[in-house]
Amino acid sequence: MRFAKYQALGNDYLVLEAADWPALDSTVVRRICDRRFGIGSDGVLLRDDPANGEGHRLRIFNPDGSEAEKSGNGLRIFARYLWDRGVVADEPFTVSTAAGDVRCLVGDAGREVTVDMGRVRFDSRSIPVTGRPREVLRERLTAGGRTIQFSAATIGNPHCVILTERARADEVRSLGPLIENDPRFPNRTNVQLVEVIDRANLKIEIWERGAGYTLASGSSSCAAAAVARRLGLCGSRVTVHMPGGRLAIEIDDDFAVRMTGPAVRVCEGRAFADDWEAA
Repeated sequence: MRFAKYQALGNDYLVLEAADWPALDSTVVRRICDRRFGIGSDGVLLRDDPANGEGHRLRIFNPDGSEAEKSGNGLRIFARYLWDRGVVADEPFTVSTAAGDVRCLVGDAGREVTVDMGRVRFDSRSIPVTGRPREVLRERLTAGGRTIQFSAATIGNPHCVILTERARADEVRSLGPLIENDPRFPNRTNVQLVEVIDRANLKIEIWERGAGYTLASGSSSCAAAAVARRLGLCGSRVTVHMPGGRLAIEIDDDFAVRMTGPAVRVCEGRAFADDWEAA
């Protein structure tokens, strides 16, 4: 059972072919992502056959076995994987996800990938967030005995963006699991603490839904930058700084977002999964 392992700013994924992993389910995903009992990763990218027989279909799994709608780092990795195998060339191509189609372009001899991530929305029904229909901006919630101001957004997956004077890993580790599972987010949510350095630079710390604390996230970077622009705190071109590295984010006037950053090939191999389903 073949696999390839890639990382994007320290966020590592296993890339699998559906034909090689016919019995992939949440139990197997949890086992192969385990860093002691499996291969070890922050998630799984499954290349599946598209419904119409054309293009490239991607399914994304979190390490807890749940399926994600979209992942920015995952999309860059998947695009690089297709490029490494000669499936795509140095021209834009489309990848289908559970959250819709996105356009990707691999450049700089594979070292850089640009993804048109789609339009960020702040509407409560789209994210979703419970309550009356509205844009979810500068609202309040209580977590860990604190009252916190947040904004929410979706770029195909849900995000809770919290502005702070200083983005700290220990704080997002403590608040993240509480906010991820807050009942106002029916599909759970990703959480970002956002520090505005200046109008062209943001620093974020991330708690990822279904994965926990993570060094970097493409969709989180897009959501954080879009919220900051919607609140008038940054311009249309932003560099997002994370513990794992930096991403370049462009946001147009309709809040369509383009993300550019690296994706790195780590290794390839074969997995022997005879006993994993029983784990």
